Amino acid sequence: MEMQDLKQILQESGIVGAGGAGFPTYAKLDERAEVILMNCAECEPLLKLHRQLLEQRAEEILETFDGIARTVGAKEAVIGIKREYKAAVRAIERYIDAYPNMRIQLLDSAYPMGDEVVLIYEATGRVIRPGGLPIEEGVAVFNVETVYNVYRAVRHNTPVIDKLVSVVGEVESPITVRVPIGASIGDVVSCAGEIKVKDPAYLVGGPMMGNLATDSDVVTKTTNAIIVLDKGHNLIQRKNRNAAIDLNRAAASCCQCETCTSLCPRHALGHPIEPHKFMRSAANRDFQDTNVFLNTFFCSSCGLCENFSCPQGLSPRSLIADYKLGLRKAGVKPPADVRPAPVRAGREHRKAPEERLEARLGLAKYNVDAPLQPDEYWKGEQQIHKVKILLGQHIGAPAIAAVEKGEQVACGQCIAKPAGGLSVGIHSSVDGVVQEVTDKYILILRR
Repeated sequence: MEMQDLKQILQESGIVGAGGAGFPTYAKLDERAEVILMNCAECEPLLKLHRQLLEQRAEEILETFDGIARTVGAKEAVIGIKREYKAAVRAIERYIDAYPNMRIQLLDSAYPMGDEVVLIYEATGRVIRPGGLPIEEGVAVFNVETVYNVYRAVRHNTPVIDKLVSVVGEVESPITVRVPIGASIGDVVSCAGEIKVKDPAYLVGGPMMGNLATDSDVVTKTTNAIIVLDKGHNLIQRKNRNAAIDLNRAAASCCQCETCTSLCPRHALGHPIEPHKFMRSAANRDFQDTNVFLNTFFCSSCGLCENFSCPQGLSPRSLIADYKLGLRKAGVKPPADVRPAPVRAGREHRKAPEERLEARLGLAKYNVDAPLQPDEYWKGEQQIHKVKILLGQHIGAPAIAAVEKGEQVACGQCIAKPAGGLSVGIHSSVDGVVQEVTDKYILILRR
């Protein structure tokens, strides 16, 4: 297929990165890509859906991955997967011999192995410059579910109308299930049976980089997991932070041991991010070295520093995020064309084992099977009657509504067109009637 034709299909089908920030996939198709990389590192604790999908749909996914490689003219297609995902690796091995330019890169069980910059180095040895894009080094990265969504769009003309979500934690029957885009968190959690705590909190995404949500919030194209925990759980308490208290605790307790910097994955790859220096300067209101603050732009917000590294339980990642947001609001831009230092000696010995991280977070008991259900599961007993479909589920300009209140829509129908610039289409995830249209969302009552 010609690249422009594939780009058009992906944009119109609404395909974005199925996790992370939701970067529109069509924009990653680039003739500069010498290597395309499929991310099956699944680096956040408790997340399982990518390996499960790859295990069940390896033939379709590998065929599509090879097609993407041929479309962009890549010389090599690499599947990055943790060696512990043995069932998924066996599934890949059944079909990979049909693709001479495709190989498996087995990865350590360490966090954050799925970070794009870390994964690229592990799989190719290439270092992405601070603030740079993978394509600058001839690499394009796609995760497993994104590739499967490309398969569905190209082979079956199916746009993104649903999302695989793992529901884990304090639930009766942990589960991974395909649900309509726009379904409420509460409806999705009900697929996993009874909640086992009286006062639940919902963490959407991974435990490290996810955000707190309510049961009325909705599933988007980037929702990978819903982790149900008691509101008193330490992880939830940390998410309900107070920035002023965090800063005062840093001033009182940070001993400048440098462990946060020593174990920082981006720092290990030569990026100029040094959390310990930031903590010292921020806590003491010392603004003499502005680079300490400007370099916060290069933090990936993986959260390792505050959830694993710091012996005092301080919050470097959260405070850095606050400062980054403040700088952006003030119109400050990241430093341009910063080149990385050489990869740090001893990097291999400073990886954070995922099992130890899971224990540190108090999540080890929740690492149980969450079986992937058949695609039609939610259409049976777990009926979802209403969806609220957000128009801004991706990086770039929100889609523009193309339906009106009272209009009947069919599942898969385009209800919002791509805006100018970087944007993708949005589609109805159910057959129903439009109840409300705003510049933020479209509400549909299912028929």
